[in-house]
Amino acid sequence: MTTTLVIGLDGHESGERVLDYGKRMAGLIKDSELLVVYVVEWSPYSFQTPEENAQRHKRRDEEISLATERVIDPALAKLKEAGVNARGVVRHGHVADILNAVAKEEGAEQIIVGRASNQGLVDRLFGSSTSTLVMSAHVPVTVIG
Repeated sequence: MTTTLVIGLDGHESGERVLDYGKRMAGLIKDSELLVVYVVEWSPYSFQTPEENAQRHKRRDEEISLATERVIDPALAKLKEAGVNARGVVRHGHVADILNAVAKEEGAEQIIVGRASNQGLVDRLFGSSTSTLVMSAHVPVTVIG
């Protein structure tokens, strides 16, 4: 049975440490797969015209393509070069919700993410996506600093 670990990337340099940790865990677990996930923050449709919704759908597709090209593909290339079984996915939504949902869908054993690097006032008052994920995830979450 394959052990799936979800790797949450945000496109920042902390992602390298997250990938390195994931590679190390994959080396320790005999039959494993890393599922590299990038989440494009996306709020539900609000009051918009049909034309605005059509544009938004087009932008959504462009963002998925761009995230795949700039974040997911390079990460997968590094992992595969190291001999790690990996695949990637880009989704839209709230980071904590999406990472948790993907982990549940895939039967993952763990989620690995980086610590939020910018601790602004909003994060201190309402919490970052990382802290929200840690508090709400259905599987263990490892946070890499």
